[in-house]
Amino acid sequence: MQQHILVIGAGFAGVWSALSAARQLDLHDRQDVTISVLAPQAELRMRPRFYEADAHTLFAPLGALFEAVGVRFVKGSAMAIDAQAKTVGYHNETGTLQQLRYDRLVLAAGSQLMRPNLAGMHQYAFDVDELESAVRLEQHLNSLKSRPLSLARNTVVVAGGGFTGIETATEMPARLRAVLGDDSEVRVIIVDRASKVAAAMGEAIAPAIVEASEQLGVEWLLGATVESVDAQGVTLADGRRIDASTVIWTVGFRANPLTEQVPGERNGQGRLQVDANLKVIGQEHIYAAGDVAYAATDELGNYSLMSCQHAIALGRHAGNNVAADLLGVAPLAYRQPKYVTCLDLGAWGAVFTEGWDRQLKLLKAEAKALKAQINTVWIYPPAADRSAALAAADPLIPVA
Repeated sequence: MQQHILVIGAGFAGVWSALSAARQLDLHDRQDVTISVLAPQAELRMRPRFYEADAHTLFAPLGALFEAVGVRFVKGSAMAIDAQAKTVGYHNETGTLQQLRYDRLVLAAGSQLMRPNLAGMHQYAFDVDELESAVRLEQHLNSLKSRPLSLARNTVVVAGGGFTGIETATEMPARLRAVLGDDSEVRVIIVDRASKVAAAMGEAIAPAIVEASEQLGVEWLLGATVESVDAQGVTLADGRRIDASTVIWTVGFRANPLTEQVPGERNGQGRLQVDANLKVIGQEHIYAAGDVAYAATDELGNYSLMSCQHAIALGRHAGNNVAADLLGVAPLAYRQPKYVTCLDLGAWGAVFTEGWDRQLKLLKAEAKALKAQINTVWIYPPAADRSAALAAADPLIPVA
């Protein structure tokens, strides 16, 4: 009897789950198990790069790769998970509600930016969370050149001084000048509630961010929060006003709401608690990978973050283990003790650290070259060659 592995999501975790499951089946020469990936598009969207220009190019087609390794792609959006019946309801491309059965499920549906319910937030704020929203931001930036010269036209406010906010803000001076002219006076302001620059990034990395910000002209407005957004800028909670034609929201990520349909424990971001093999605790047939999984990376109390660095490794392990579960062979416990940070800092360069305490290793041009390698090579899926793709899905390959 044919058995079915269903993967929800075609992001980093979903793609590598499917490839790793195919690898495990291939190792045991099993043709009695099918693998399906359910997602809105057969493409891997390069979400870590959405702060860059040319957002419309930042994806990799997956159709030929899936065909090469024997993975079936189902175009649709998952709507409902019935863990007891082992079914997933989804809307196909025409909007018709369909259903898929599974013997084992890998939930790899990712995360999403959660905008607070502030006045004007949904109408006027931009973000770089999805490909469509990154493209919308780019179209808006390109349209600025047709507006009359003003301080507001040349000003961008970035709400949030975390990883995404910093990369977005430090890239913005060059992006603005590419539209408005090299000699244009531009203003980029990071509004952050912390009392120190890059407080969430740690002491070791902060000096580089301060230096880069000063050189690029990126301002930090600390101890501040946005109260409302409108077409002309933002009003802060303390009443201060910043006139800006562009406001970008970058804080507040939460696991896909599909996690709420899987009985189990979740952390504060809605991520499902999983065991060492990435099986959802309390579920016999459901695994989780990527941003929806709250997984221990080591024995020291560190847990996976919402990053492609962790999503790729989580996907490789989840796919391996979900297939191993069906085949009755030993799983491979997920462990990812090495953690690195490579933060893009625009024209200044980048900064690369190792360890959870972020020990500084590379700066400026050296780190920028590594960041370019990561963003243009390492995070992309393998070529549509069966042998090479399956080999690349080995969960023992280190991601960092």
